[in-house]
Amino acid sequence: MGADRADRRRFRRRVRRPGGRGLSAPVLLACGALVLSGCASMPDSGDVRRVDSSPRSDVDSQVRVYGVSPGKGEQPAELVSGFLEATTSDEENFGTAKEYLTKSAVKRWQPFAATTVLEQAPDVRVETDPGDRDGNGKTVVLSGKRIALVDETHAYKPDEQPYEERIHLTLSGSEWRIDGPPRGLILGESDFQRIYRSVNKYYFAELGPDAEDSKAGDNVLVADPVYVRRRIDPVTATVKALLDGPTGWLEPVVSSSFPRGAALGRRDERLSLDDSNALKIRLNERAARISAARCARMAAQTLFTVQDLGEGSSQVSAVRLERQNGSELCALSSDAARAYAPDGVEGHPRHQYFVDSEHRMVRLSDDEDRPQPVPGPFGTDDAGLGSVAVSRDERDAAGVTADGSALYVTELASDADRGKVRVRSRGGSVEHGLTAPSWDGLGGLWVADRDPRQPRLLRLRGGTGPADEVRLPGLDGGRITALRVSADGSRIAMLVRRSGHTTLRLGRIERRGTADAPKLSVGALRAVAPKLEDVDTFSWAGDSRLVVAGRESDGVQQLQYVESDGSPANVPEVPGPNGVQSIGASEDQTRPLIAETRENGIVRLLPNTDWKTVDQDGSAPVYPG
Repeated sequence: MGADRADRRRFRRRVRRPGGRGLSAPVLLACGALVLSGCASMPDSGDVRRVDSSPRSDVDSQVRVYGVSPGKGEQPAELVSGFLEATTSDEENFGTAKEYLTKSAVKRWQPFAATTVLEQAPDVRVETDPGDRDGNGKTVVLSGKRIALVDETHAYKPDEQPYEERIHLTLSGSEWRIDGPPRGLILGESDFQRIYRSVNKYYFAELGPDAEDSKAGDNVLVADPVYVRRRIDPVTATVKALLDGPTGWLEPVVSSSFPRGAALGRRDERLSLDDSNALKIRLNERAARISAARCARMAAQTLFTVQDLGEGSSQVSAVRLERQNGSELCALSSDAARAYAPDGVEGHPRHQYFVDSEHRMVRLSDDEDRPQPVPGPFGTDDAGLGSVAVSRDERDAAGVTADGSALYVTELASDADRGKVRVRSRGGSVEHGLTAPSWDGLGGLWVADRDPRQPRLLRLRGGTGPADEVRLPGLDGGRITALRVSADGSRIAMLVRRSGHTTLRLGRIERRGTADAPKLSVGALRAVAPKLEDVDTFSWAGDSRLVVAGRESDGVQQLQYVESDGSPANVPEVPGPNGVQSIGASEDQTRPLIAETRENGIVRLLPNTDWKTVDQDGSAPVYPG
């Protein structure tokens, strides 16, 4: 009877709200490990089926989940399970979950101190505690496989390892209550994905000695992904996260135009978009005396941070920042914000590029089925190229020779000259020569020399200027096999080969020194696709998103999108072609994917179509960047 009582007690009601308004049947009523089908009223008959306690959620963001209070006479394991269920509800302050705690524990528990993400909901077992001789205390052990942590700044960090935590309970009168709660929240992955969504905060890149030569000036916005609750005031939560400043990983290479200590004018402020999708934000006194130019940059950060939080597919139309007394600091429309838009450094690509069977550089527009050689020396029969990269404005191209020994840079113009060798490798083979190059949106060209005797990472100023060596952290015996730099020039993604496996790592690019003698370094390398044992290829596919082809332990290649913090991207899955060897994508997510495959050569995925071969013998496909 105890188990039946617990099953009846742990009802979670999920209510579908079409368009975010009103109610409609059916209403799904779920209890812990049970699901009951019915209409808006409680059914007294019908089928009952057992499901996993943390089922993979296929419900959308319009579904609400409510916690249920503890039942009378619940035993420790049941009570802890009920507490964990209650923390998955859509209650703003976890009022129901706190009913499972003692009064003193309610004061100590900080649900947002951290969120532990497990592969599945944790196993719960009661541990024999010899210290509880009077029978008034019990210890419950939670265990499972941890896959990530989300810290108090909302930053996601992959962290795969065994998980175990102890929760202490005590008798409060005749009922068990938790007096030693866990730190923060503990969620199965499916619940985490249902409850939270990834949003990009935006900060300005710290360009240091490169600021004067940047093609984009100092208005370069960098995406900083964080997780906020989907249905609990996401606009306010996102703006607060922006005001709190960048996450620790990104902070050394970006800055915020908001003054230190800037916050919402009232602690209980709840932000929302008006009928025209404009957002009004009242700030505290820390922002009262900032200049108009600085305020415009603050508004730009805000607008791009909240741009995808509008109703339906609408984006935020304008941001108005106010002083605490309600007077206007500044206002910025979405049209005026174009001067700060991330696609200013990403560019608006018109073509896809690759190397054909004659080792020439060719290009293809969306409405073309047959590639054409590019104008200039890279499109001639004697080009001899193995890999290429194109500047964001599609005016210049960089090419590495087929033997990997030399890098050339030229204009994409019929009267252009091939010019001199810009970088030479003495590695002696394609494998130990130069990687495919990569352009950032500031005008810098990046390439790695894989010479085992002198491995180097280089950045060429302006594409044709001096080659500055970039200091790298230790790779523990690994070596770079491929690289791509983000458009904002603040992050570099690299394939690192070590101990027979190739993994995808992301590092931040730190700029020091002077304009004449810049000092560049890559810091804080972190795994981006931690579930893949081997990554074959990747490309940037958004402000903070990459598309990756690789293999898990089963050895089957899969194509997936990941965020730059290592979390899975919340986008529809794309069926991958077989045997992807190289892939190209644009930060503009409306552009088609292009890939090199083992069997079908260069293939392309246009909207609403299947993969189609465009060149049976081509290789090394890229977008500008």
